[in-house]
Amino acid sequence: MTAYLDPRTGREYPLDQPRWCGEGKAPLLLTPLPGIGRDDIAPLRSVWRFAAALPFLPATPISMGEGCTPLVEAPLGGGTALLKCEWFMPTGSFKDRGASVMLSLLREQGVRAVLEDSSGNGGAAVSAYAAAGGMEATIYVPASTSPAKTVQSRAAGAAITLVPGSRQDCAEAAEARARDIFYASHNWHPFFLHGTKTLAYELWEELGFRAPDNVVIPCGAGSNVLGLQIGFSELLRARQIARLPRLWAAQPAHCGPIARAALGLPPQEAKPTIAEGTAIAQPIRLPECVEALKRSEGGAVLLEEAEIAAAALALARRGVYVEPTCAQAAAAFSKLLEAGRIASRETTVVLMTGTGLKSTPRYAELLGVTL
Repeated sequence: MTAYLDPRTGREYPLDQPRWCGEGKAPLLLTPLPGIGRDDIAPLRSVWRFAAALPFLPATPISMGEGCTPLVEAPLGGGTALLKCEWFMPTGSFKDRGASVMLSLLREQGVRAVLEDSSGNGGAAVSAYAAAGGMEATIYVPASTSPAKTVQSRAAGAAITLVPGSRQDCAEAAEARARDIFYASHNWHPFFLHGTKTLAYELWEELGFRAPDNVVIPCGAGSNVLGLQIGFSELLRARQIARLPRLWAAQPAHCGPIARAALGLPPQEAKPTIAEGTAIAQPIRLPECVEALKRSEGGAVLLEEAEIAAAALALARRGVYVEPTCAQAAAAFSKLLEAGRIASRETTVVLMTGTGLKSTPRYAELLGVTL
């Protein structure tokens, strides 16, 4: 039987009791699942085509066609990569995979109102999928957040609560409020990771039922790193692939705690970065992310601000308009290729996680345009 699992102590909790953390606020995963084969894929155009790989199947999933995003071959940094265009989602980012699965399973467990803390893609995804599922959503954001960043969540009907102080203060306020509203955090809840793991299954299917050699991942709290590690591990367990792909986390040098730990570098105080979607100074699953990178025999890359900006503009001038946050994965691909850590003959997927339409002020700044 599948259960919640505290990976740091081995303690398990029943899956039929909704929870977002273990004792002492321990971040949870799920006990390992067996994985599925190609005959288990359902004839659906959404992440729910891989429903057989999920911990249980809700009677009515909350779905808006998330997943099934384009995989586009493109010249990049002296080589060729496969761009996985995850911004082709209902709310414009990869977080729709996790929101669809997390909220579908929570609703099946009787949860009708959820709380999230995010001023960006996570809040937008939870707000939209809560609305689609007839659930109430409350989103906590730092009081300093630009009103433009919460418009998408407000439009979906979410209640926005402005919290004085830092991003960490906001997270702590949300955790305290979790006594009253279920905390459906994209950073905390393991169901969210099992939504992101559908990306691994999707890549496996798109590549003719084989794994890529490498996946380069823009990394903040690490949900894509862990989701891919979970999904490809299940495929390995099911004997559908011969080995895990190497996972490479791309983070800004201004705020890259996971990359620094993976590279054996000491912690460093966070500074503002153009890659704001990955600026997570205290990722709760840092040890698990570093272990996932190590187990895959991959690693990490730290990017300077100028490198991220150049990659964003270079992609845009090829028609690929994405957030600078995910453009850093393209910059990381180039650096990995140049350093000989990956080879041009290998199949390398570069994740493009969010649309550039959400970063209009940032692009205007890069282009010297006054809005």
